[in-house]
Amino acid sequence: MAGAGGRAVASATSESCPGSSGPSTPGAGGRAEQTPRYMLGLLQTPRSSDSTGVSSEGRPQAGWGGRRPGRAAGSSGPEAARLERGESYFGDKSSCVENTSTLNLTSSSVQGLNSTCIGKTPLSCSRSVCGSHTPLMGYSVTSSSTVSPHAVASVIVAVVEGRGLARGEVGMASIDLKNPEMILSQFADNATYAKVITKLKILTPLEIIMSNTACDAGNTTKLFSLITEHFKNVTFTTVQRKYFNETKGLEYIEQLCAPEFSTIFMEVQSKYYCLAAAAALLKYVEFIQNSVYAPKSLKVRFQGSEKTAMIDPSSAQNLELVINNRDSRNGHTLLAVLNYTKTPGGSRRLRSNILEPLVDAETINMRLDCVQELLQDEELFFGLRAVISKFLDTEQLLSVLVQIPKQDTAALRSCNTQLLKAYYNSLEDTRFGIILEKITTVINDETRYTKGCLSMRTQKCYAVKPNVNEFLDIARRTYTEIVDDIADMITQLAEKYSLPMKTSFSSARGFFIQMNADCATLPNGQLPSEFTKITKMKNTYSFTSADLIKMNERCQESLREIYHMTYLIVCKLLNEIYEHIPCLYKLSDIVSMLDMLLSLAHTCTLSDYVRPEFTDTLAIKHGWHPILEKIAMEKPVSNNTYLTEGNNFVIITGPNMSGKSTYLKQIALCQIMAQIGSYVPAEYCSFRIAEQIFTRIGVDDDIETNASTFMKEMKEITYIIQNANDKSLIIIDELGRGTSAEEGIGICYAACEYLLNLKAFTLFATHFLELCHIDALYPNVENYHFEVQHVRCSDGNKEKIAYTYTLSKGYTEEKNYGLKAAEVSSLPSSVILDAKEITNHIAKQILHRQKSTPEMMKERAVYHLAMRLVQTARNSRLDPDSLRIYLKGLKRRYEASCPAPGKSDE
Repeated sequence: MAGAGGRAVASATSESCPGSSGPSTPGAGGRAEQTPRYMLGLLQTPRSSDSTGVSSEGRPQAGWGGRRPGRAAGSSGPEAARLERGESYFGDKSSCVENTSTLNLTSSSVQGLNSTCIGKTPLSCSRSVCGSHTPLMGYSVTSSSTVSPHAVASVIVAVVEGRGLARGEVGMASIDLKNPEMILSQFADNATYAKVITKLKILTPLEIIMSNTACDAGNTTKLFSLITEHFKNVTFTTVQRKYFNETKGLEYIEQLCAPEFSTIFMEVQSKYYCLAAAAALLKYVEFIQNSVYAPKSLKVRFQGSEKTAMIDPSSAQNLELVINNRDSRNGHTLLAVLNYTKTPGGSRRLRSNILEPLVDAETINMRLDCVQELLQDEELFFGLRAVISKFLDTEQLLSVLVQIPKQDTAALRSCNTQLLKAYYNSLEDTRFGIILEKITTVINDETRYTKGCLSMRTQKCYAVKPNVNEFLDIARRTYTEIVDDIADMITQLAEKYSLPMKTSFSSARGFFIQMNADCATLPNGQLPSEFTKITKMKNTYSFTSADLIKMNERCQESLREIYHMTYLIVCKLLNEIYEHIPCLYKLSDIVSMLDMLLSLAHTCTLSDYVRPEFTDTLAIKHGWHPILEKIAMEKPVSNNTYLTEGNNFVIITGPNMSGKSTYLKQIALCQIMAQIGSYVPAEYCSFRIAEQIFTRIGVDDDIETNASTFMKEMKEITYIIQNANDKSLIIIDELGRGTSAEEGIGICYAACEYLLNLKAFTLFATHFLELCHIDALYPNVENYHFEVQHVRCSDGNKEKIAYTYTLSKGYTEEKNYGLKAAEVSSLPSSVILDAKEITNHIAKQILHRQKSTPEMMKERAVYHLAMRLVQTARNSRLDPDSLRIYLKGLKRRYEASCPAPGKSDE
């Protein structure tokens, strides 16, 4: 975090106009002795002036060779463009190249690569000018870097898998180059590596690092193949296996971890694979950034998979949690529905929570308590929003600290919930005051991030207060005089030639002259000869002069001197506050969490959401689809949902377009909203915590049947069967439509019977009405359908279907959709009559085989009564009189469900 503050000022050197050479450029008075540089907690390592293949300025020399296949020189997407403008993630133009001869890391096992050809990393600051560079790398799969739809990717992830008997045990370490926090994970995964893929999808990495042994020629591991298949637009880099060293990883953590997070040692000391990944990751980042993390400066935390629900990437895509399937640029997603955050950190936290909801009911209820208090206390809600909106992002905390009045923490003083009180107590840390005092002593109170290159240049020049450094004050006066002279000179030129000239500025040209005038008003239709570099767009002329060019050069020289001295002052400031910086990690966490909670509360004010409860039942009264509500700008048709351990399998039928898929997605979205601590679109709702959420969503109007569709269905249902457990929420829509009806029914029946052996809550939508009769064999199956109405057309000859989108108990009576479609076609009536007769005959045969006997009906009634009694004992809040009435009702329902003795099922 130290560098977060320094960056706001010191990075001025990289964003200056052409001619600025950054903080390393000597000022007029000569370069001062080099000072250790902290950037986002990184301590810069000394640069080698005789690095192999690279000059001291970071330019490639002869002998550099080779590019990754498929990449043009200097082409690396948005990151390369940033670096070509002189902007790195750390705000400097310095070379990130270290002496390659001392590392000897090039893999010798990869065939076909010249040993002198070193692959390029997407973060190498010299990548826009050299072909390829990564001494750590032995083999590269692809070269384009991924860009998140929400922000430029900046996360590097190292992944390693155990070998031999330990295969399937995976360690991961990730670090965000914009935020000095390292996240470690280790878990056992199955053959599909679903957890690995899911975690990587959430991280949206810029680059993935793996061991070179994972892709040895002819012996590529399944994990490597799957990751490269799922992340085709992410840079892959392989590192020699020896750098995945768990002992070195633990040493790194002991050396770098901030004292605030020292409990991490107990969590990871036996997690060998995540430690090995951490070692390789930190070594790699140290190399590509030419920097090391300062001792005791890094936030390190372990994030296991047992504290969050798993939503596989396919389900996240089906439910459109963060990206819309039809148009990735529109906001019709759950993230867009809930995202009213004010900070990038809050938005990131909300996104990760949606993709990995909580499974701990106590933590969820603590969040819900906060949301409830925010909704009930307007002063607290608006006070916190006003404070949070002033924060920019973690890497800009230095400028943020000087612009937020200290007394704003009082916004939390009157809060009541446990979590908000804990946040308030954390913000009372005396170290914040110490940091603030030191910063306000040096940094100008009016320093802000502003738009516009000239405005930002001014902010950088005057970021340090007057009288802090006498030479800086002199340099700034000189700069001001030059700028005033430029303005005076242009005014005199305007008077001299009687032309409407004005002073303009751009980062590319510096100060120049601009004028709006018609060509006919100029003498001889031309500008005076002393003006050069003339450009014209419509009636606007832009030009300069020899004197103005010289004054711009003087201005740039003065700026370099100002930036250099400002940089040294900020470095000194950072050294003074360095010991107090760990508290800023706490501040960053609190800000992002408060921002997310405020966003969830804000969402509730826009619609009639209710607070969810957590029981062993999934019960939603009059719930509706949150994304559909946002699209339609009105409340969609609401429906009820009820699943318990005794009725944990629901089969849903209905015609195409009747609302089955929308309803299924609605339930999954409501479950996710509840588990992240959000209110839910319903009149009442109760949820059982889901450890996994699986969806297989079909498309109602997709009637295409081919081999690829069928194989996709089989892969999805196989994945669900292999990974589901008793605490899963399973949603399956239109399984088996990619093959024949007979095979489809068989596959659906077999899948249902397998899932019925679990206690998972399952909702199964189908067009195969034969599947509905499975309730005769399994008493925990319930049938529901979406009602439709038949409306006579105006001509009186034909009927059309009117959709009600209303869910009702029982299976649909809308049978034989194909016959009804045939009736409105031009098929001969004799053919249609024959088809109806044959269909009725087959249906009677099937029904006869699936009739329930009185014994089966009684067993079903007993089962349902027993389960309802168990539910009542667990969850009832009724008073004794109401409970007595409810139990009498259960008795009447049981008696009505049992056939009378001796009565035939006919």
